[in-house]
Amino acid sequence: MGATLGKGALSGVKVLELGTLIAGPFCTRMLGEFGAEVIKIESPDGGDPLRQWRKMHEGTSLWWSVQSRNKKSVTLNLKDPRAQAIARELALAADIVVENYRPGVLEKWGLGYEALRALRPALIMVRLSGYGQTGPMRDRPGFGAIAESMGGIRYVSGHPDRPPVRIGISIGDSLAALHGALGALVALRHRDQTGGRAEGQGQMVDVALYEAVFNMMESMVPEYDLYGIVRERTGGALPGIVPSNTYACADGQSLVIAGNGDAIFKRLMAAIGRDDLAEDASLARNDGRARRAGEIDAAIGSWTAGLGADAALAMLEAADVPASRIYSVADMRHDPQFAARGMFEEHHFADGQPVTLPGVVPKLSETPGETRWLGPGLGEHTDEVLAALGIDAATRAALKAEGVV
Repeated sequence: MGATLGKGALSGVKVLELGTLIAGPFCTRMLGEFGAEVIKIESPDGGDPLRQWRKMHEGTSLWWSVQSRNKKSVTLNLKDPRAQAIARELALAADIVVENYRPGVLEKWGLGYEALRALRPALIMVRLSGYGQTGPMRDRPGFGAIAESMGGIRYVSGHPDRPPVRIGISIGDSLAALHGALGALVALRHRDQTGGRAEGQGQMVDVALYEAVFNMMESMVPEYDLYGIVRERTGGALPGIVPSNTYACADGQSLVIAGNGDAIFKRLMAAIGRDDLAEDASLARNDGRARRAGEIDAAIGSWTAGLGADAALAMLEAADVPASRIYSVADMRHDPQFAARGMFEEHHFADGQPVTLPGVVPKLSETPGETRWLGPGLGEHTDEVLAALGIDAATRAALKAEGVV
């Protein structure tokens, strides 16, 4: 697990990560997977709390091995002015700084965007926070779960006769991370067009977690604006897009069937023996089908109820209708499509224990992403990085003894 840099599309791009847990670290994880050098700043007192989340191996979270792969860990006590000065040097040497502290924290440490920009106008800073850097709620604490609630996804998740439910992953944080990575790359492109690393124009990328969720809400805003429609929970169905739902089979399994394309709908209805619906002119387009969603879903549900999942899937595949079981991680791990696409990578921890990690997404034909090493030990690269700043061994030892690094 040597910290050797790859030759990805972002090779040569330097990223400083000032953040913990999910949104900021996931953003930098993606940049690192495609070749960026990511230096992660952690507190000497235990480091990123994610190290202790969920299932563990030898005292460190398995999630850590995914979220922090390809990163260099440097410990700095950012409450100490000496550590702040080191962080400032690292920031000014970086192309991109990614942070997910509450607004105002970096400013208190002299590491805010305006202070750094004054010293290096080409710097790009990605700031991820619950509510963004402006507005009346900017100073409130905000996590992904709160963003999911405020951004709209919780309201439409679940069944109409029950309270809203959450998706079983930290989707709000992850969506913010994706927006942050996109924003970083857009800003990097702009900088390169305006003079490059030395003379180009940097900028701040302000990602509010709730806005990242809100950005996924499709046509909700104009539907409400023009017609006063508030989209409600619809269980397994996709409202207004018919048929696209979850249907129970005779063996207790459920299938998701998406027959909402016009030609696909006709093939689906023929496959389930409902030529009357296939040839009904009023159902030829989605708007007509949406008015009769209950009838169509009942027809499909009646058909699946008489078949096991394997038999139903075979018939749907023969009819070229999109359908799938609902996969667990065990299903994914043994699925030939996942394997063919390289979605599982075999690695080893430092103690020799083999471990499987998810593959890198997306797939690039010429500059694919890669896992160069797993999540680093706490402060594993502190000496290396500080030495590169010109801090000698005696000074590094003194800083460590005093709890600065």
